Amino acid sequence: MESLTGPVGCTNLKLRQLGRVVARHYEAYLAEVGLKATQYSLLSGVVKLGPIRPGELARAMKLDASTLTRNLQPLVEHGWVEAGPGVDARSRLVSATPAGRDKRAEAQRAWKRAQLALNERLGPARVARLHALLDDCLARLDDGAGEGDV
Repeated sequence: MESLTGPVGCTNLKLRQLGRVVARHYEAYLAEVGLKATQYSLLSGVVKLGPIRPGELARAMKLDASTLTRNLQPLVEHGWVEAGPGVDARSRLVSATPAGRDKRAEAQRAWKRAQLALNERLGPARVARLHALLDDCLARLDDGAGEGDV
């Protein structure tokens, strides 16, 4: 809703509501292949970027180290990701196993079905506008300007 003076309501609330609805949509498709959306995202990151040091992976995925460790654990337990020795005795490298690459390929097909269904439901033009608006907002907010402003 918008008034003559500007937006009405809490942007954070609206974004969180939209995020939950969209997440449930993708989760339903990814559940068919035994993954959560966060697991698919992380597995994709490891496949694309690995072998990679955990700290670099955390930065690339915009996660803190403890969240990365917690989210990697189920992928390691399923044998889709492994953490092996790095270039020296103090470092590790995270990489996808062959089973992890296969799981990601399977999940990509589920993700694609989810994306196409979302495009169909919202309309491709609306989704394209949403992406452009989100990209613009991320670029404006990611530079740190306005931090602490309420």
